[in-house]
Amino acid sequence: MSIHTRLTELLGIEHPIIQGGMAWTSTAELVVAVSDAGGLGVIGTGQMPTDILRDEIVAAKEGTDRPFGVNLMLLTPHIADIVQLGLDHEVPVVTTGAGNPGPYMDELKEKGILVLPVAPSVALAKRLQSIGADAIIGEGMEAGGHIGDLTTMAITPQLVDALDVPVVAAGGIADGRGVAAALALGADGVQLGTRFMCAEECTIHESVKQRIVKARDRDTVVSGRSTGHPVRVLKNRLSRAVQELDGENKPEEVEELGTGKLRLAMCDGDCDMGSLMAGQSSAMVTSVQPASEIIDDLMSGAEAVMASMCDGAGE
Repeated sequence: MSIHTRLTELLGIEHPIIQGGMAWTSTAELVVAVSDAGGLGVIGTGQMPTDILRDEIVAAKEGTDRPFGVNLMLLTPHIADIVQLGLDHEVPVVTTGAGNPGPYMDELKEKGILVLPVAPSVALAKRLQSIGADAIIGEGMEAGGHIGDLTTMAITPQLVDALDVPVVAAGGIADGRGVAAALALGADGVQLGTRFMCAEECTIHESVKQRIVKARDRDTVVSGRSTGHPVRVLKNRLSRAVQELDGENKPEEVEELGTGKLRLAMCDGDCDMGSLMAGQSSAMVTSVQPASEIIDDLMSGAEAVMASMCDGAGE
């Protein structure tokens, strides 16, 4: 059974599930697996060189005939080249974050590319809708990586009330209960990152996956607040060092210390001094599974919750 929403219709996917575009994490292998399973796989670019991104896009196109996306981190110095690459290859969908997609919106829409920006506030979401966003991903502070101030539970219904385009809930969702809750709040779908980090097809280092599997409820922390761009990560020696610098209000030193640390964790497996970007839902991820099983679990769990609620309402 599938849950059909405005998001599934918009994207041409079977299930209202988007895999978050995570730098050094969501490569073509994971993207193809998620898209083949009926969700939307998204390549994470971060500051990826354009030649590597070109290879990832080609691999995704060759690996699946289903829709997939590319995430645009808009503060990347060579973002114009990355956008042009997406235009040249006519990727079906882009998600955007860390900046304003306005300068590229007309070109993307002219190519028929769907644009789904991440928004941590209602005001920003309304501006993004006004310039042509096809849907809005409302991300709560429970998420891993860069975060805003509002929780998923609080921001989702506010976005639904304020917008006409579909809303995708993100942050803190890891099972069918979270999917059902997001839909109950009016969202048309969900985006998950942390859960898909523990997909078998995800190419991050196995030690990072095991850190997520072993994580407990309070094992994430927000660091880098002094820079104005706070990040949620799993606690380790790096996060403690960053928090010390935050307390001394040394944003430049935080930036210097953090450079290259995400790759150090995800590619090299350094769980001590690498940046373990993962969300509060880490404690709900208990095993490494194929992406198809993850999506099956999400959908069957959501359907069971909704069926149970309907049965209860009829008693």
